[in-house]
Amino acid sequence: MPENEKRRLVILGSGFCALSILKRIDLDYYDVSVVSPRNHFLFTPLLPSTTVGTIEFRSIIEPVRTARGSRGNPFGKYFQASCISIAPETNTIVCEGVLSRDRFDLHYDTLVIAVGGVNNTFGIPGVKEHAHFLKELADARMIRGRIIEHFEHASDPGLDDDERKRLLHFIVVGGGPTGVEFAAELNDLVREELVKWYPGLVKDVEITLLEASTQILGGFDKSLAEYTLKLFRRHSIRIRFNSPVKEVMDDSVVLQDGTAIPSGMVVWSTGIGPVELVKTLQFQLSRGSRLLTDDYLRLGEAANIYAAGDCATPAGRNIPATGQAAQQEGKYLAASLNNMAHGRKVVPFQYRHLGMLAYIGGRRALADLPNVKGKGFVAFLFWRSAYVTRLVSVKNKVLVLFDWVKASIFGRDISSF
Repeated sequence: MPENEKRRLVILGSGFCALSILKRIDLDYYDVSVVSPRNHFLFTPLLPSTTVGTIEFRSIIEPVRTARGSRGNPFGKYFQASCISIAPETNTIVCEGVLSRDRFDLHYDTLVIAVGGVNNTFGIPGVKEHAHFLKELADARMIRGRIIEHFEHASDPGLDDDERKRLLHFIVVGGGPTGVEFAAELNDLVREELVKWYPGLVKDVEITLLEASTQILGGFDKSLAEYTLKLFRRHSIRIRFNSPVKEVMDDSVVLQDGTAIPSGMVVWSTGIGPVELVKTLQFQLSRGSRLLTDDYLRLGEAANIYAAGDCATPAGRNIPATGQAAQQEGKYLAASLNNMAHGRKVVPFQYRHLGMLAYIGGRRALADLPNVKGKGFVAFLFWRSAYVTRLVSVKNKVLVLFDWVKASIFGRDISSF
């Protein structure tokens, strides 16, 4: 390759890792192409808030094409497509357009695989057909509409009591941060808004969280998990431990012990699994089906292929599949690629755990930091301020702050559209 010719950098994905690379990569040395079926970055930590109208959908997304922060300074090319195969021997990937379904080849000098993961259904029957996931903006929009539709349906005068209670029984499967935050946001919506507009129905609302193990928020300090459990009980959010799901049906959830729980809506939040591309690659996988990399985030013997984010993990290290880990890996890869372009030394990736945050309802939150274990209203203020500072653009920061103020003054919108 001539010295003055840019290296072709292809990035698969549009999540935390990809965005961190795009913001920092030296465009004087790299010709960047992004391939992703989603043409925007999504700030997933605030996704549960959009399901109930606390935050509007577009407040937490940033178009991929404007990732550098200016429409006049594009990073390169974006293709709304999915990568379906990789040929390391020819430095080529095969892509399929999301809209056209046409296939095309892209050549690369350096490839970064940051395709994230998909919702893990564990092969349980009925999950894909009858449950709602909470991973993309379209999921949140669907949930938000269904919640209001169920309340409107339950308002029908000819409905019998059993059917009304079933419609208003919301089941959350999975006691991790996403499941807990959604249950908390939904309870806030019922207690703060819907009680005013559907006063005769609130008594029939039930929120149940199903957890297969013996504890919710497994990654958090136990004292914080216990605090959440007590708060949920005070807010009448029912938690059932040791309750693995056997099948999800249109009107109920069947547990492994045969118990059938009538349900109006099921939200499935039990972790992530590998995307189809990862399962087809000829690289070593971890026990959790994540691509195994070296300490420089390279894949196997392919010195020009990197993998990061939820779809990958360095061998022998337990790096969580979280946004903060993906963001750190993206920053590291951008710095490493820039260093290589300038002939500077590249050091191994070092993950720094910054802690975890979770909203648990009633203007209370958890802050599980390395040196501080916070909970309650002060942690709630910290949760909000921390997420505002981590939003990717000034536009997002302003919109989210405005949404919070608007919801506080005027209440959440309960339209169904």
